[in-house]
Amino acid sequence: MSTRKGNNRIVRHSRIRSKVMGTPARPRLAVYRSLNHIYAQLIDDVAGRTLVSAATTLKEVRDKVKHGGNKKAAAVVGEIIAQKAAEKGIKQVCFDRGGFKYHGCVAMVAEAARKAGLQL
Repeated sequence: MSTRKGNNRIVRHSRIRSKVMGTPARPRLAVYRSLNHIYAQLIDDVAGRTLVSAATTLKEVRDKVKHGGNKKAAAVVGEIIAQKAAEKGIKQVCFDRGGFKYHGCVAMVAEAARKAGLQL
């Protein structure tokens, strides 16, 4: 892998992924953020399946927030992912920040999920 300027996040993410693994009992909460949207998924890496997902592109989130790339939208995504996880019986997850700093929107997704009942 190259460490050119555009690939720094990908290099950091691969370093994180070498340590974080999602299992059926404790799936991986993967967060990705772009300038305009925030995406979160619960992934079972053993089976290679996405169990639950939430994003600011969903209609239920767009009704609540005006712009999808801010901390308020991240909090809504965190709450929704925790609610969907509870419906599936998932209580514990391991957090994958996707190579982003644990700051701002990424941290807000985690904090909102914790508040809604997920154990990170």
